Parts: sequence; structure tokens; C-alpha cells
Amino acid sequence: MMRRFLKNILSKPIGKLADKYDSRPDQKRVFAALTELNQNIKTNPGKKGPVIEFDEQQQFIIFSDQHKGTKNGSDIFAFAEQNYIAALDHYNKNNFTYINLGDGEELWENTIARVKRKNKTSFTNERLFADRDAFIKIFGNHDLYWDNDPLAPLFIERIYGRKLPIYEGVILQCKIDGKPLDIFLTHGHQGDLQSDGNWFSKWFIATIWGPLQMYLQLNLNTPSVDDHLKTLHNTMMFNWSALQTNALLITGHTHQPVFESLTHLERMYRKMDIAKADNDTATLKLIEQQIDKHVVKGSALPSFKGYKPTYFNSGCCCFNDGDITGIEIEQGFIRLVKWKYDSQQSVRVVLEEIALRELVAAI
Repeated sequence: MMRRFLKNILSKPIGKLADKYDSRPDQKRVFAALTELNQNIKTNPGKKGPVIEFDEQQQFIIFSDQHKGTKNGSDIFAFAEQNYIAALDHYNKNNFTYINLGDGEELWENTIARVKRKNKTSFTNERLFADRDAFIKIFGNHDLYWDNDPLAPLFIERIYGRKLPIYEGVILQCKIDGKPLDIFLTHGHQGDLQSDGNWFSKWFIATIWGPLQMYLQLNLNTPSVDDHLKTLHNTMMFNWSALQTNALLITGHTHQPVFESLTHLERMYRKMDIAKADNDTATLKLIEQQIDKHVVKGSALPSFKGYKPTYFNSGCCCFNDGDITGIEIEQGFIRLVKWKYDSQQSVRVVLEEIALRELVAAI
């Protein structure tokens, strides 16, 4: 009873506190860090990340932010684990290359030895991609261990059965209708004072937030189609991507799915504008009813005109409803997908999709 009482009264203020101290980005730092990494990979591919040439027929699945824990009360991955395993089984059978975009393991709260011991099945499924040379692992801020601990290569070899480089980013390159396209992928914490390996955030997570989350059994991740306007961090990611030439940016980190630079709510606003222009009253009424569930009455309607479709975010694999979201690139299309539980089975749902040639034409 006491735990339930404390959970009810503390969930909201704790969530605000976690948001405040987990991510406090500075646009100048974010821009500089993304630009430096992007240029480093292009001019010196290999150490920070590879440049991979691909054609429209190649297939990639991009997941991020599993935050694998130790199956205790603070393990936000545990409920979504079966969806993640089912998804990996599907993509491996269909010969996708898997890009893990960081924060795969929650190493602010746990040691890698304990995480390895408690997540044998998901690591085994990831290893199947490595066995096909179809696995690219990128580090984030919560698994920065992979980049800065001298014992990290030993654990990588124990987990995946081979030596495996861990990168900070990767660039996929192709030509579509003769036009070049760069797809730059990284976790997205770069330049974030509170998340980029910051000692206070690590101390707060390990000493206060982890034990409290474990006791209250809290998972503050929102459902897998995020109905909020862009976070400040996502806005900075978009602003940087919009300045690039013939390029898309895909990140994780915020746990907030973004497709063509817009969140789910923002895309509803855009569909509402289209319905108004077409005098489609039936569709307009339906969209307005959906929007009313998520916005404050009387609030001004935002405008999203002029947004370049250059920024995407994979969301996360640890939502509190057990859903996971990811980005597919397959046969000339890019898709935002989620895997959800339906009658105790894992089901793939396409949330958004667009042809890469349409994106190239738009940017």
C-alpha cells in the first residue's frame, strides 16, 4: 500500500526531475559535436564510424535505447523484451543489417557482467546478425562504457563471439535517380552537457534515481507513438539536419519517435491543414477529435510549414506499454515501425513510410 501511495504521488514530480537533469542540451555544442563527428567519419572512416555504400534494395533495421538491465524493478527493458526478440528474429530471417543506435545496455545503474548474465536471449539474437557481418553497434551516453573502458573489447568478444568495433556513428551513402544521399546515424547525445558522460548525471542515476525507480517500480517512458511536440533536443537535431546538403539525420536518445522531422501529434496537425485545404470536413472532424485528446483547450495551433523532412528518431525499445519502435530502410523506402503485443503475440505495425526518392526530391 505504501509503495502504491508513493508511486501515485511521486511519479509526476520524479518524471519532471528526471527530464530536468537527464538532458540539458546547448545548441552551439550540439551543432559543433554533430558537425565534427560527421566530418570525421567522412574524412577518416573507420575509427569513429564507417561509411557504407548501399543501393535501394538493401535492408536496414535501426533500433535504439533498449536500456537492458538486470530484471529488477528498475529494468525498463524487461516488459518490452519479447517484442524486441520477435523483431530481431523477423529481421534476421529477412537478411536485414541491424544498426543498434546506442544505449543498448543500462550501464549507469549496472555492471556489464550482470547485464550480460541477465539478457542471454536478446544478446544471442543480436549475435546472429554479427555472425552474418550484419551488425553495427553504436554507443550512447548510458553505455559509454563501450567507448572508454579498457575491458570493453573483452566483454564484446564474450557476448558476440568475435571482436566487434563499437562506433560513435555511421554514414550510409547511396544515389537515387542520380542524386547523392547521405544518411548520418548516431545516438544523439553529442553536445548534451547533462548526458554526454556527465559525472553528476551518472551519480544521480546510480545513487538516487536507480534505487528509487526500483522501489517504486516506475517506467516513465511514454507510449510508443509519442503525442507531444518535439523536445528541445529533437528540435536542435532537426535544426542541424536542415542545414545539411543531400542528407538525413537519424538518432535515438530522446525516446521520442520522429518521422520526416515531425512527431505523431505534429503530423496530425499537418494532416489537419491538408484536410482544411481540401474542404474534407469528415477527415477534419476526426483529426480534431484526436488532437483534442492531447492538447490544452484554447491553446494556439502551431505551424509546421517549411519543415524539411531531414530528421528521424527511432524512439526506443523500452516503452512502458511494452511496445518498441524503430526505423526500417528497405527497397527504397524508409519506415517508422512499432512492434506491439496483440493477444500475447508480437505484431509489426507500420506507422509512417515514404519513398527515399520522395525525400531526396523534397530536400
